[in-house]
Order: sequence, then C-alpha cells, then structure tokens
Amino acid sequence: MTVRGKGAGPRQKKVRVRSSRSRSVSSRHWLERQLNDPYVARAKREGMRSRAAYKLIEIDDKASFLRKGARVIDLGAAPGGWSQVAAERVGAPQHGKVIAIDVLSMEPVPGVDFVKLDFLDYTAPGKLKEMIGGPANVVLSDMAANATGHARTDHLKIMALVEAAAEFAREVLAPGGTFLAKVLQGGTEAALLASLKRDYKSVKHVKPPASRTDSAELYLLATGFRGVPEDKA
Repeated sequence: MTVRGKGAGPRQKKVRVRSSRSRSVSSRHWLERQLNDPYVARAKREGMRSRAAYKLIEIDDKASFLRKGARVIDLGAAPGGWSQVAAERVGAPQHGKVIAIDVLSMEPVPGVDFVKLDFLDYTAPGKLKEMIGGPANVVLSDMAANATGHARTDHLKIMALVEAAAEFAREVLAPGGTFLAKVLQGGTEAALLASLKRDYKSVKHVKPPASRTDSAELYLLATGFRGVPEDKA
C-alpha cells in the first residue's frame, strides 16, 4: 500500500529529558526534539528508515514524478528513507529501478541496488551510469555536508554538492525527467538557478511539512528536463 503524507499522526505527550553530567545541553535538546517529533514516531510505526522519507512522500504527492516503472538514482541515500519510498512508488525491481549511493554504509532496501562510495569520487558518476544501465527518469539528492556552524561555509559546502548533483542529472536524465535536491535557505546560487531554468520546464523551491520549521533546509524541484542538445552532449 502506498504511503501518503497524511500528517504525522496523533499528538503525544511531550517528553522531557533530565539533565545529566554525561550529556551536554545541546545533546539533551536534540534528544528531546527526537523523542517529541511526530514524524520520528510515525517512521517507527510504519517501518521507515528515517523521518526524511515523509519529506519525499509529501513532495511527490503533489508533483507526482515517482511513477510506476520509473528509473531513479538516489544520491546520499543512507539510511535509506528516500530509497524506500522511491522503490515502493516506482515498483522496483519488477517494474521500475532504483539505485543508490552514499559514503556511509546502508542496510539493504528491497528493490534497491546500493553502492558505498563518495559521490564526489571521480569514479562515482561512471559507476552509477553503469548501474542504471540507461537514462534515468529521476535524480534525487538529499546529500548534506557536515555542518561547521558557520552559515556561509555550510551554504558553500552544500551548494557544491547540489551543483555536482545537477551536472550529473543533466548527463543522465531522459527528456521529461525530474531533479530534486536539498539546498539551504538563502536559495540556490543565481548561476545554477539560471542553468536549471534553461534545462527544465519548471524550477522552484519547496519546503514540505515534514521539514522542521526551524531547519534552514529547502528542496529544489526541477521538472520537465528538456534534454541536452546533441552539439552539447
């Protein structure tokens, strides 16, 4: 049965974590947020790898790009929430196909072919193209660099990942394809945004309900890939 974004479920009594000498204030606040997050609770109930799965569910419920039979590449896949959703919605492996990559290990997801490799490794694009075995219909990127706490540095690091993912999508997507990537508030760099608007029929920023309101993350959704002209391929 298809999982759809119908909210995070029933409200629960707020849990407070006691102070401890072995636990910093920031770690206590993080633990409290996790314990009180309805999407975390829902993920546990429904057997999803992470609460991030509901971000993709909510975006796709509106945009409908994960169609049965589609071929999907998931960049920065671990722990596997997006891969789970993609595999279920495209009917992998019987109908569609999902391949995934991450620098971290990931427990197997039914219907998903996974490779443990840094996407920025020079061998990664070729490996993914070999695994997908032809044009893709969707390229997903929930990649995020380790945060430094310095807003400008973090923005530059994640934009480097987005730019690399966008260039890869341009190489591998079939006409009509979709590119979805995580960015940070402050938006996408003007040059990249202009490039995407040239290559796709629709480009917009979205923030699904499952994305925490206090989070700086946004998602860049580009649909209707126009294809690469033969003289530029």
